[in-house]
Amino acid sequence: MSNLSELLTFEYESEYESAYDLSLKRNFSAPKIYTANNDLSKRWYVYFSYRDPVSGRLKRQTPVYGEANKCKTKEDRMAILSVYRKVLLKLLKQGYSPYEDNKSLYMEVNTNKKASGNNAEKVQEKVPDVKSVLVKESILFEEAFAFGLKLKTKLINQTTKRSFENRLKNFSEWIKEFHPSVKGIHEVDKRLVIDFLNHMLEKTSARNRNNYRTDLSSIMQVLEDNDVVDSNFVKQIPILKTVPKRHKSYSNEEQESIFKYLEQEDPNLLLFIKFISYNFLRPIEVCRLRIKDIDIKNKQVKFQAKNSLLKTKIIPDVLFKELPDLSKLNKNMFLFTPEAIGGEWDTELTNKRDYYSKRFKKVVKDKFNLGKDYGLYSFRHTFITKLYRKMLSESSPFEAKSKLMLITGHTSMSALEKYLRDIDAELPADYSAMITS
Repeated sequence: MSNLSELLTFEYESEYESAYDLSLKRNFSAPKIYTANNDLSKRWYVYFSYRDPVSGRLKRQTPVYGEANKCKTKEDRMAILSVYRKVLLKLLKQGYSPYEDNKSLYMEVNTNKKASGNNAEKVQEKVPDVKSVLVKESILFEEAFAFGLKLKTKLINQTTKRSFENRLKNFSEWIKEFHPSVKGIHEVDKRLVIDFLNHMLEKTSARNRNNYRTDLSSIMQVLEDNDVVDSNFVKQIPILKTVPKRHKSYSNEEQESIFKYLEQEDPNLLLFIKFISYNFLRPIEVCRLRIKDIDIKNKQVKFQAKNSLLKTKIIPDVLFKELPDLSKLNKNMFLFTPEAIGGEWDTELTNKRDYYSKRFKKVVKDKFNLGKDYGLYSFRHTFITKLYRKMLSESSPFEAKSKLMLITGHTSMSALEKYLRDIDAELPADYSAMITS
């Protein structure tokens, strides 16, 4: 009972002090506890108002939830919220303002005031560091995203970083446009993220929506790991099933016609395509290549692959004999540039890939009336299919796939088999006799 008496005494003193101070036009109202009519299925919190520096009027601020709603009894929730209310009032009196940088004002708060009775220890076990709760809930969502991205940057490359930056920027702008009242990171909840993902689904595609979900979940996990948010709720949002975009393979006639045409029209683009066709590199991997990555002596190429930091492949003779003399070029120059083999090209990696995609469309796709399903990536599918079918005619399927793995760079047999199925590289023999007999 002494604990209850203490709380009641504090409530009385706080209300008295607040009433007196408000008569002097204080900048804040006394914090109060919202109990949702004692409904434990709803969130309880401490709320207060603060004078808006622009309008000069008291404005309701973001409520403080903390750990209270994890409690399953009214008494425990009330005990925790009472402490929050007391500490919040103390911070307000010390000069806390939701419109300013208050980190220098936070002082150590003693929440371990002794109270008699068995309930005192129970309350103290459930009440976390209130200062940490208030600091966490005062962080703007943009500041939290910037903090998460700063830590994430240590683990990702520049291309991935730009992807994170772009998606976080779009999410932040969406919040400002459709939910302007949302300011703090704790206000960014599951419902808000779901609404944003639905917005992206309607505006773009399920694939893009899933990419946003992945990046937001990754950032929220960093924030959870660093105690900025209580949990990463984004990972609870389901991934939508999508139909992957597929690039069709070229027929032998189409591929040979394109190569013959490019020999005269665009040899630079043709050599770019042959790195995709003969070395089975992805277009973006070809864009990364520098002169120093080509080992002429050992006929090897080193490159940064999609799923590893650095890989080495042999350069087959069919490609090696196509290479110009690289011995006199600066080793740090890029192998492919818009004007020549070997040179400077100061732009983002994705811009380089897009440049060659657009160049291919202008020079080849428009000339040969190729649809949207055909692109630079189609050459990789085309020549892997050719190689696999040739190997299959000379060995067992398992032996052919084992050899093919070393060439394509797939990290597992299952991954290679899925890839071969996706591009229809493995076709059955003619089964007419079985259905006509």
